Amino acid sequence: MAYRKLGRTNKHRRSMLANLTKDVIMNGRIQTTETRAKEVRKFVDKMISYGKDGSLVARRRALAFLHNDKAAVKKVFDELAPRYATRNGGYTRILKLDERKGDDALMVILELVEEA
Repeated sequence: MAYRKLGRTNKHRRSMLANLTKDVIMNGRIQTTETRAKEVRKFVDKMISYGKDGSLVARRRALAFLHNDKAAVKKVFDELAPRYATRNGGYTRILKLDERKGDDALMVILELVEEA
């Protein structure tokens, strides 16, 4: 699977993506750059798919990726998975904003879709 390096080392990138994924799960939306949002979208979809699977192995994989954040995993399995039970992917949307003033990076809002 091809991925973006995002100008980070492997450990820093995985940690950043896990933290952004947790933020989307817990808050429902984040504001970030377009390239980060496109990468995080993959992991949010994967976490919700784990939640829909509901097995112990899926729960452990979600816990491992989300740095043992039990609150986030509980929300995925108990709230988000039933909400998207009839939906086959596409759990997030990206809304484009203006460029960031400092470096002209394209800013976006990554959010979970409301309808199932």
